[in-house]
Amino acid sequence: MYSRGRQKLVDRVIAPATLQVSRRQVLQGAGAVAIAALLRPTVVFGHDDDEPLGPFGPWSEPVNLGPVVNSPFEDTHPAISKNGLSLFITSGRPGGVNGANLGRINEIWVAQRASRDDPWGSPQNLGSVINSVGSNTGVPNLSPDEHLIFFNSGRPGGCGGADLYVARRKNKRDDFGWQAPVNLGCTINSAANDNGPTYFADDETDTVTMFFNSTRPGGIGPENIYASILGDDGTFGAAVLVPELSSPRVDGRTAIRRDGLEMLVSSNRLGSIGGSNDIWVSTRATTSGAWSTPVNLGPPINSEFDDGGSALSADGTTLYFYSTRPGGLGGRDLYVATRHRIHRKGCDDDEHEGCASR
Repeated sequence: MYSRGRQKLVDRVIAPATLQVSRRQVLQGAGAVAIAALLRPTVVFGHDDDEPLGPFGPWSEPVNLGPVVNSPFEDTHPAISKNGLSLFITSGRPGGVNGANLGRINEIWVAQRASRDDPWGSPQNLGSVINSVGSNTGVPNLSPDEHLIFFNSGRPGGCGGADLYVARRKNKRDDFGWQAPVNLGCTINSAANDNGPTYFADDETDTVTMFFNSTRPGGIGPENIYASILGDDGTFGAAVLVPELSSPRVDGRTAIRRDGLEMLVSSNRLGSIGGSNDIWVSTRATTSGAWSTPVNLGPPINSEFDDGGSALSADGTTLYFYSTRPGGLGGRDLYVATRHRIHRKGCDDDEHEGCASR
């Protein structure tokens, strides 16, 4: 079981300041109260989460999610619920809070299905509580208990460019029950663009880490991977570059396996197929260890076209991602691929030598 220390709810109103303060200072003060309140609940892993993950076989040939989920517009950056019945996506299609959406502004939508054997229903917009008129909102990521959704948005009132936000819902089965989102604050966010939140709760070390990609100064390329630790006060600390996962090129969306030992990174770094965006994989032996040098996943996941925006299922066997490969509906489409866990003789648990999950 994993738990974070509970934070007291602070019931106070921040009165208008008589002194002149910057928007960043306001977010760091009032925002910290709201963030701590949102992140305070205990995160609990169920019994099925104790099962070791991996090793795995190769990824299958990707399958386009079809015209019900995809559209002629940009459909990217998915997030899949633990039970596999809700697929949150980023889309520039019309019909959301931006109406006809002539500017192709990204919004978050969700497709649902009754069981894993049933087809996906048409995506429904999360509405004006989550999405913003005139500003991109996207790249959703769920906390392990699924009561929190993290995403990035360029809406007004942030720290500069695109910022990281979080919203809470009381019922984790209510995909439309989200409360008003809160900016994660200007300690983790910067004046640059901060995108692609990936939340990892480590039950071994009682640590919560937020991985994300940022265009802030100080990286080794124009956009790199950063990490921020959730502090005892319930707010995320200053972000640090993750050099093992970063490159001199553009490094984007990350996806971490539930056990924290495998990370997928979208990047156009040297070695990408056709020089386009590809999905790369990095591993580590322990959650406190260093990441390995990312390796290109290669075909059939990657192609000569744009491939990225990964999301892994809770058991690590299903991968959702976007691609511009031929055969889609236009723009970027969402695809799914699967892999099987390899069961080795005598490896029903990790007590046998050589059976530890990788």
